[in-house]
Amino acid sequence: MTADATDTAAEEEARFHRLLAAFEGRPAATGGRGKDPVNEPMIRHWCEAMGDTHPAYTGPDPVAPPTMLQAWTMGGLSGHTDRSSAYDELLSLLDSAGFASVVATDCEQEYLRPLRPGDTITFDAVIESVSPRKTTRLGTGHFVTTRMDVRADGELAGTHRFRILKYAPAPLREKKDAPLRPRPVVNRDNQGFWDGVRDHRLLIQRCTACTTLRFPWLPGCNACSSPDWDTVEASGAGTVFSFVVMHHPPFPAFDPPYAVALVELAEGVRMISNITGVPYDKVRIGMPVRLEFLRVDDGLELPVFRGSEG
Repeated sequence: MTADATDTAAEEEARFHRLLAAFEGRPAATGGRGKDPVNEPMIRHWCEAMGDTHPAYTGPDPVAPPTMLQAWTMGGLSGHTDRSSAYDELLSLLDSAGFASVVATDCEQEYLRPLRPGDTITFDAVIESVSPRKTTRLGTGHFVTTRMDVRADGELAGTHRFRILKYAPAPLREKKDAPLRPRPVVNRDNQGFWDGVRDHRLLIQRCTACTTLRFPWLPGCNACSSPDWDTVEASGAGTVFSFVVMHHPPFPAFDPPYAVALVELAEGVRMISNITGVPYDKVRIGMPVRLEFLRVDDGLELPVFRGSEG
């Protein structure tokens, strides 16, 4: 590319970003209202899904888990009618420029007061920032950040920043050498788990103070805060509690589509793993599975679960 062509491309990129930046500060949603008040059934379902047994979320005067902040604002399958035209215009502008793919990248939450059953939830959201063009492993695009102010009975209860990447997927590169799976981060808090995997044993932490089982491994008990623990060996039996089928984006060493499941072990804890033995489109919630150890390359062996179509 010549110097003139490079300058022209840079000028066009800067011009397009000025169009995007003009949306900053404009509303993404106005006068939004949660479809349901804060309520105990949703709190219970959330805690069961997350395996969170903290006593603050049950009893005669419960509060909602703080990380449920966004859940009370979701529109469900029918959506909300409060989203602004500015947000739709911004996304359409990115789509028309070729940045038609989207992936959520991260969120930040700030909690100002606890939410309790009966609280009525309202919210407003603003387009906080649109980044200059960025190049990632997924492709080239722009990060769009919205900030939502969540109110309970009119009082500010928390803020929720949500960031997405609108991007044009990078072209697939020809595979040469088979890439290796990402390596787990092994540290002093989980070394015992990986020692067990090496010996073909799936070890679950058990608090020696209150006997609560926990997985993944943590330095302390999330039920009573005791730092003391031992382990029990999982029997290997489990069922599929939930699952997703990964189609996109492709990652090195993975061959989509494939199923990733949240498996509930017979001991009551849950772990994320791959399902083997059945096609990805035959995996079902409630499917019985059995532990096995899969050597994915010369340096890595992982616990996975084999399902059965029968």
